[in-house]
Amino acid sequence: MFNKLQFSAKLRRVFLHPIEAALAAGAYSIFAALPLDAASSLGGWLARAIGPRLGLTRRAVVNLERAFPEKSSSEIKAIVRGMWENLGRVAAEYPHLDEIEIYGDDDRVTVRGAENVDLLRNDGRPGIFFSAHIGNWEIVSLAATQRGLPLDRVYRAANNRLVEWLYRRGRAAVEGALIPKGPAGARQLLRSLKDGKHPGMLVDQKMNDGIAVPFFGRDAMTAPALAELALRFDCPVVPARIERLEGARFLITIYPPLDLDATGDRPTDVAAAMVKVNAIIENWVRQHPEQWLWLHNRWPD
Repeated sequence: MFNKLQFSAKLRRVFLHPIEAALAAGAYSIFAALPLDAASSLGGWLARAIGPRLGLTRRAVVNLERAFPEKSSSEIKAIVRGMWENLGRVAAEYPHLDEIEIYGDDDRVTVRGAENVDLLRNDGRPGIFFSAHIGNWEIVSLAATQRGLPLDRVYRAANNRLVEWLYRRGRAAVEGALIPKGPAGARQLLRSLKDGKHPGMLVDQKMNDGIAVPFFGRDAMTAPALAELALRFDCPVVPARIERLEGARFLITIYPPLDLDATGDRPTDVAAAMVKVNAIIENWVRQHPEQWLWLHNRWPD
């Protein structure tokens, strides 16, 4: 059985990965050739037209029905279409990240709480930023980079190495290391904090061997690393939220550091911290459910 799985994975790498990469590179090139607003609109339109027809959409529908039992079928479908549109826009905006001036003179991005970035930049200590897969989450790190605070971003590498190259190319506008999830990444994350740097984490995905923390009224397996590291290094934890206002225009809010309990009972303190984090993210999602990535298998069946 193991050999069959290995053979299947090898076939995918040899035959399917080049096709996936060619399609991704073609789309990337088209979006890159268009102005940012046109690319975002095209990506949103394509995803809104195609995404709801994909089998993967069923997971989003089930998640939404469980999270919002009071919503009608038509309301759920509208959120799903909005989710796909936002996802398409995010993909189409990748080639243009280096064009976005967070603190520029135009009105593309409005920032609230920039002083909280300055606080972490100037305090001489390590610190952690966290956000979620909402709005265009890739732009959040730009707000720190363009404020003189590089972020070491924890991320899940693409299975397709050729597609991964495109992701890294799009993210080149953001300063700081890219830290892949996994044991090697965990060691790199520790070094980052020991060196007084500032990791950025998206903490709204399921972690099978995490801890059970409430999210939309149901326990969700949640990675505890954010709280464990913050308590270990006694460093500030800052929520950072991005909202898509209209088209390719955004509002970024950088909140003050969280007040985390440190009673000396580490497991209890970690759990309490992650309850706060999940509650914050749930509040963000409730305000703009169409901008969150409901395709995650966030809850156990």
